[in-house]
Amino acid sequence: MTENFEQLRQKALSCQGCKLSKTRTNVVFGVGNEQAKVMFIGEGPGENEDLQGEPFVGRGGQLLDKMLKHVGLSRKENVYIANMVKCRPPQNRDPEKDEISACGGYLERQIELIQPKIIVCLGRIAACALIDQKFKVTKQHGEFFEKNGILMMGTFHPAALLRNPYSKPDALTDLLKLKEKLAELS
Repeated sequence: MTENFEQLRQKALSCQGCKLSKTRTNVVFGVGNEQAKVMFIGEGPGENEDLQGEPFVGRGGQLLDKMLKHVGLSRKENVYIANMVKCRPPQNRDPEKDEISACGGYLERQIELIQPKIIVCLGRIAACALIDQKFKVTKQHGEFFEKNGILMMGTFHPAALLRNPYSKPDALTDLLKLKEKLAELS
């Protein structure tokens, strides 16, 4: 029997599948509308996310929420937000391949259950894992790719936008392209 969304969440909450489980405070499963047409996927939880058990709740998450609002989207209403790995890598380092692999089944099942029309990869790690290993966010952001019947787009990670605010206009343009693509699909 394949699990439903709540069973999958409970399974993830008790996961000991990789070394990240030993240093986490909380599993950060995901948040949002489980029937959303758009799913945002980041690389992994940061410190605030680990403490609160919800993705993108720190400064980067606040920026993401503002940008989503600008294009008529919201984590409470019409998007779902998750990460490649469900536990925080120490010192917010990039998740390692074995950690991404250990969490892969959770993310794959989330995608199967949500059935998004579009996945937006937030940052290089997610885009390289889900779109193309050689994906270059600075060159390919805002472009749509189709994989397994799902449109995918890579864009800048909100934390990267906080470090490099000059990329904010490009990221906002990407979200406007997302809005246009959603309108086309409706």
